[in-house]
Amino acid sequence: MHLSKKAEYALRATINLGLAAEVGKVTVSGSELAEVNRLPLKFVERILQELREAGIVQTHRGKFGGYSLAKPADQIGVGEMIRLMDGRLAPICCASENAYQPCSCPDEDHCGLRMLMIDVRNAIANILDRYTIAQVVEVTLRKMRRDGIVPPFGLAQISNALPSPLKRKADPADGFLAGLSQLAIPNSTDHESEHF
Repeated sequence: MHLSKKAEYALRATINLGLAAEVGKVTVSGSELAEVNRLPLKFVERILQELREAGIVQTHRGKFGGYSLAKPADQIGVGEMIRLMDGRLAPICCASENAYQPCSCPDEDHCGLRMLMIDVRNAIANILDRYTIAQVVEVTLRKMRRDGIVPPFGLAQISNALPSPLKRKADPADGFLAGLSQLAIPNSTDHESEHF
């Protein structure tokens, strides 16, 4: 699977709208979303328009207008967002469940590559369809607080709070699932009290 820039920016915008809601900011302007993500404003505005048409975000007019989520973040699936922007999760079109197209293979039913790519698609879907924007927001905020970073749209500007980007390898411990698993760890005192 290759996530397009369009899908990446749509996810970032949606996650940031979820972060804004969590820190008490009702609306966020398109220019604020572009600035926080260091993205071109015109591209962000086109993506926000598509998200509005799909019922993911809504617009608010007026002096303090901007964008907000149109429905609760826990009702917006990550897989749903990617399918909305990119059309499919499968690496090749003949392995797609929602955007199937025949390929050039002479015997699609017995194609080893297609069988392998169906399994890849299933593995990707099992992760992306399991989680919501709300869960991504929760893990993101927890990690920011742990690291002493002011969340976007908080009291200080995010551009002042974020360290300059470093070139480093992706650490599995920094992944979403690692952060999510920290949510599931029960407090030992709560667990002990259940036995008494």
